[in-house]
Amino acid sequence: MVERVRGLLRMAEDPSVTDAESQAFTAKAAELMTRHAIAEAEARVERGEEPDAIGRMDYTVSGVGGHGKARVRALADIAAAYGCQSAVRGNSSENTDRVLILVGTVSALDALRMLMPSISMQMESSAKFMSSGHVTDIRELRNYTRSELETERKRYYRSFVRAYGQAVAERIREFRRRLQEAARPTGAGAGPDGEVASARGAELVLRADVHRVQEEFQKQFPQLRKHRPERTHSAAGARAGYQRGRQAQLGLETSVTGAGSSSLPTSE
Repeated sequence: MVERVRGLLRMAEDPSVTDAESQAFTAKAAELMTRHAIAEAEARVERGEEPDAIGRMDYTVSGVGGHGKARVRALADIAAAYGCQSAVRGNSSENTDRVLILVGTVSALDALRMLMPSISMQMESSAKFMSSGHVTDIRELRNYTRSELETERKRYYRSFVRAYGQAVAERIREFRRRLQEAARPTGAGAGPDGEVASARGAELVLRADVHRVQEEFQKQFPQLRKHRPERTHSAAGARAGYQRGRQAQLGLETSVTGAGSSSLPTSE
C-alpha cells in the first residue's frame, strides 16, 4: 500500500502531467492513506497488539514573513485533522525557513510525510493563480500604485492559504469520521461478535490516540509560547481559499464503501 501511495505521488509531481491529473493522483493517495490508518487500528485490536506508537516529525516550511506563517498555519490545521499536535520553530520575520514540529501516531506521521508536499503543491498553485487574478481585477477598478497592488496581493495570498488549510482539514475530519462510522457494525448486519468487537475496539483505540498524543506533546513542550497571529487579512482571499479548499481533489468524495460517489457539500 505504501509503495502504491509513493507511486501515485511520484506521478502527481511529474511536470509532464496536467493539473487535473496531478490532483487526481494526490486524491487517490490521500484516500489510501486514510483508509489504511483505520484498517490498521482494527488489525491491531484483532491481533491484541499495543496501540500505534507516538512519534515526532520535523517538517520544513518554506517562506519568510507572512507567507511562511500562513503556510505553517494551513499545514498545522491539516496535521491536526490527522490527530497531531504541532509547534513551530523559527516562526518569525527573519529570513529563514520555519520548522513545523509534529507529534502524533507513527501512522499519522507517515501519512503526512507523504501527503503534505503534494497538498502544499496544490495549495500554492491555487493561491498564486487566484491572487494574480485578484490583482488584475482590482487594477481595473481604479489607479492603484504598484506598492498598493503588491500589498493587496500579499494580503489576499496569505488569507487564501490559511483558509485553504482550514477547509482541507475540515474535509479530512469529515472523511475520517465517515470511515470510522462505516467500520462500526450495527443491528442485524453486525456480523460475528469478533467483528463487532474489532470495530468498537478500533474506535476506542483511535480515541485513546488523541489523549496519548496530547500527553506526549505536553512532555516535549511543557512551556510552549503562543505565537502572534498573522495581522493581515483579506476577506476576498479567505472566501476564495476556503471554497478552493472544499473543492480540492483529495480523494474524499469517494464513497466510504467504495461503491459509488458521495460528494461532500461545498461552501459557496
